[in-house]
Amino acid sequence: MEQKDKYIRFDWAVKRLLRNKANFGVLEGFLTVLLGEPIRIVEILESEGNQQHENEKFNRVDIKARNSKDEIIIVEVQNTREIYYLERILFGVAKAITEHIELGELYSQVKKVYSISILYFDIGKGNDYLYHGQNSFVGVHTGDFLEVTTKEKDAIVRKLPAEIFPEYFLIRVNEFNKVAVTPLEEWIEYLKTGIIRPDTKAPGLEEARRKLIYYNMDRAEQLAYDEHINAVMIQNDVLSTAAEEGREEGREEGRREGRREGRQEGRQEGLEQGKQEKNIENARTMKSLNISFELIHQVTGLPIKDIEGL
Repeated sequence: MEQKDKYIRFDWAVKRLLRNKANFGVLEGFLTVLLGEPIRIVEILESEGNQQHENEKFNRVDIKARNSKDEIIIVEVQNTREIYYLERILFGVAKAITEHIELGELYSQVKKVYSISILYFDIGKGNDYLYHGQNSFVGVHTGDFLEVTTKEKDAIVRKLPAEIFPEYFLIRVNEFNKVAVTPLEEWIEYLKTGIIRPDTKAPGLEEARRKLIYYNMDRAEQLAYDEHINAVMIQNDVLSTAAEEGREEGREEGRREGRREGRQEGRQEGLEQGKQEKNIENARTMKSLNISFELIHQVTGLPIKDIEGL
């Protein structure tokens, strides 16, 4: 691959480059393709998730924006599994709604929110790489969709709940295994592989080819980026092997103990002991990589108070 064809990962671009108004076109193109309508970003909004800190975590990065229709769009990249992930994105959407309506304002001022999650972990069972969730009210007996009518400025206005309630998109990047044909597929291909076709016409990707080139960064930025990618790879490797190693060590210890004792109690005790020792070892490794205590607890099963003391 030629040097000019090496592009920055999307999560790093979100963290460092796409917050710049001069680069809004990349994000606008992605959102236009995903949402199926022209999207223009007016501004990037401040949130806990998009504030930059000296010791930023590499596991998650997000960006919150306002579009030209005064709607809120949250784009989030999640590199590794997180416990209660769906609950967290629900909380993030609810918080965004309440943050953007002033006390005493009419409910008509509530902003519609789009939540877009780019996931690099296995969130569960499903055969597709893109899932869309949207609120609607369906007749239990008739199957029809409820249409709400309101009177605004002396006119009857009909609205579907989907025009008001949040929409959720879950993009399971690792599940994409197609030959990219459509603009959306080209975007998912870039999210997964970092490859952008030289002849692409997909909205946003043409601009990304010009602005997200690795070799356009100065040396300090390249080093920081390389460290980020390395950290993601190490974390994914640790998390993917920790649970399996713990299970295998526990099984082997259980077999040895069972043979020595000849009793089911001994087999179980050895299983638990070996598993516990491996879990502690894996927890120490993950803690040294600054992985959150919550995620370590999820993988190893160790109490958070024990993880803090390691």
